[in-house]
Amino acid sequence: MAPPHPTTAAALPAPRRRTADRWLRVHRCRAPRPARRLVCFPHAGGTAHLFHGWPAQLPDDVELLAVRYPGRQDRLAEPCVEDMAELADAVAESLAPYTGLPLTLFGHSMGSAVAYEVALRLEARGVRPAHLLVSGRAAPHRARPAGVAEGDDEALLATVRSLGDYQAEVYDIPELRELLLPALRADYRLIETYRPERPVPLRTPVTAYSGSDDTSCPMDAVRAWGDLTGPGRFQLRLFPGDHFYLVPHEARLVADIVTRIT
Repeated sequence: MAPPHPTTAAALPAPRRRTADRWLRVHRCRAPRPARRLVCFPHAGGTAHLFHGWPAQLPDDVELLAVRYPGRQDRLAEPCVEDMAELADAVAESLAPYTGLPLTLFGHSMGSAVAYEVALRLEARGVRPAHLLVSGRAAPHRARPAGVAEGDDEALLATVRSLGDYQAEVYDIPELRELLLPALRADYRLIETYRPERPVPLRTPVTAYSGSDDTSCPMDAVRAWGDLTGPGRFQLRLFPGDHFYLVPHEARLVADIVTRIT
């Protein structure tokens, strides 16, 4: 079959979508109208697909919004974002049409830090999230750098594999490795350069989740999320497993999250 002519529709630029459409994958709830929304932020190198099984486990009136970082999946042609402020600004802006209902934010690993920064921006606009749920990540002022040298892809992949087996095998396939590495590199640049010495406390309650065997998150550094909310507004929940405990324990985690969505 001959390749398409360069003037065909396939070769034309895709029409620009609204900001919310580009940044959020919306999983409509089963009720006629949602009453609450859960916004989910993936880990470094991760995608919105991490949360594809969650909507079926949520109450009928909860709408799930999965954040779609650029530089992967159907945003593959877009440049990755390597600056936390730029990323958090964009996601907060994309959520503007959805702030009429209570928002709960959940982030895993790097996504926890992004969710926290988005919560700060929402609060600054007068929108107080119902809850911030952070997973697999030390508090911003207690996070340790991974120490991966720029340009050392083998060291970067070794760091990723040390976190657990979740999808690590995709980097063993040369074609997928070439496709996925740019986003992973960009995400690590972003999170490695994100070092707020005095992060601003939220008015929003915070719950932290962690795998009991997650060596990337010392427990005292996870508990330090309690410094970033008011007295009596912090809780910690542990699950068996490593950094990606949330994959084998998805049902238990989502059930716990449901109890915190208001």
